[in-house]
Amino acid sequence: MEFSELIKTATVESVLLSCAGLPAVKGTLCITSHHLLLSSCPGGDAQPGTVELWLLIRNVDAVEKRVQNLGWYQPPGTNGSPLDTRLAGSSGTITLRCKDLKVLQLEIPGMEECLNIASSIEALSSVDSVMMMYPFFYRPQSLRLEEGWHLFPLERHFQQIASQTSQWRLSHVNQDFTTCPTYPPSVIVPAAVDDDTLRKAARFRHGGRFPILSYYHPKNGTVMLRSSQPLTGPNRKRCREDEMLLGTVLDKGERGFIIDTRSAQAAKQARMTGGGTEPKSSYPQWRRLHRPLERGRPLQESFMKLVEACNDTSATMDRWLSRLESCRWLSHVKAALSTACLAAQCMDREEATVLVHGAEGTDTTLLVTALAQVILDPSCRTLRGFLGLLEREWIEAGHPFHLRCARSASSHARPKQEAPLFLLFLDCVWQLSRQFPFSLEFSERLLLTLFDNAYASAYGTFLCNNEKERCLCKVKENTHSLWAWLNQPEERTKYLNPLYSHNPLVIWPSVEPQSIQLWQGLFFRWIRSSQHLDEAWAEIQRLVESKDPHAKEGVGKRLSRSLSDPAAQTENER
Repeated sequence: MEFSELIKTATVESVLLSCAGLPAVKGTLCITSHHLLLSSCPGGDAQPGTVELWLLIRNVDAVEKRVQNLGWYQPPGTNGSPLDTRLAGSSGTITLRCKDLKVLQLEIPGMEECLNIASSIEALSSVDSVMMMYPFFYRPQSLRLEEGWHLFPLERHFQQIASQTSQWRLSHVNQDFTTCPTYPPSVIVPAAVDDDTLRKAARFRHGGRFPILSYYHPKNGTVMLRSSQPLTGPNRKRCREDEMLLGTVLDKGERGFIIDTRSAQAAKQARMTGGGTEPKSSYPQWRRLHRPLERGRPLQESFMKLVEACNDTSATMDRWLSRLESCRWLSHVKAALSTACLAAQCMDREEATVLVHGAEGTDTTLLVTALAQVILDPSCRTLRGFLGLLEREWIEAGHPFHLRCARSASSHARPKQEAPLFLLFLDCVWQLSRQFPFSLEFSERLLLTLFDNAYASAYGTFLCNNEKERCLCKVKENTHSLWAWLNQPEERTKYLNPLYSHNPLVIWPSVEPQSIQLWQGLFFRWIRSSQHLDEAWAEIQRLVESKDPHAKEGVGKRLSRSLSDPAAQTENER
């Protein structure tokens, strides 16, 4: 396929661009294979003061078009006959609803041009072949292809664990992806379990996702594992190797907790179709806790309803509150935080081993294990540690980004496998940053950048659904890593929290309804100006960088009073 075949009209003059909060701009619109460009200067030369649109077409979620006639007229010198009537002209309006929640409007002279532009954008934004996407063509001069892809090797993470305990080993059982197609080539497993046992246990787990180490808690040596559901089925099948694997991580007399992110009813129904849960008779040392978290269509529809409500600027207060409640997005945030806190509490306070799984182990499972680590581990709250956590617990762990982030909140297509699990995770991290404004080294800007790049990016970091697909597409050989870009000194400083102060303690968030707030920086990002907030943060940055030793403390106290509610104030932040 050639991109030129999808572009019906490449250039249109006198196009009017409108976007909320910005003055309208008229200029020349151009469509390339991956971008939509609008320049207010003839010929498209970027001159000082020029306002341009540079939109990655992959960012377009929905295209809405409206064509209208401008009227009829009688040319001079005619006798008024209807046969002499001419069409004065026509124009069209295209509304682009983007995956990053931005809404753009293009007024295009000429009905045919309007329809051609709309058709071209729809076709280009729907290209589903990974190797035809922009990251395979993007070549910034400041980066080399190999940079960033090996910043967070699992071997280094394992060495940190091995320096504290000898009970775990790095296994290459999945080197060729035959044991589990959605796991990375190497995984951390109990040292007492050999690879043959792992292979047999994998055949008893959905998709081959046998229990592996997710997190080692250095405070007390407890661990968190993750997997998919066991394939017990209606006949309650057993697997001695799976039972041995989970029994190995517990000492005699110890009890572990299985946090199942499905309801008890959903788990029971799964057993009828070949899935199921770990029966008490076969796993006597494990206690199962059901904490249902939505995924799939219910979560996607919640996201869509929230964005629709946020875009309704004419809503009354009562209607806004009603729509905010009915979309249930904040309830999903609360449920995710509560479940992550439960996992963290089992490890930190109960000193118990935890296994987390749902059905497939690639969605809500990763949401819980990643969030729990941000709560427990101060190293995961640094910029570098947080990016390493994303690499380990989302990307290498096999979250299907290509499927889940295919569409955002505005697509008119019927939801298939789309679901904003990663956005829900970022929202929960934002809640933590709001309740603990000193404890996270990175700022909201990083979370927004991650959201944008998960849905449409110039980098290959979030491409494909798992490591096997990335190897087949040769993503690491042919695209740039987002981590390399963020790790550049001049870029890195943009994403730092000026109030950060290392906090070695566990941060226990409040999950009371009054403590969970709407992430306005994301959902209202393009609806209302953030100028005053940006100016306030710039002033904070200036004060913190000043030589006044009391500036940071004073600014921090004022910010804490304004951002944090009393329920969220724990001894960790006082």
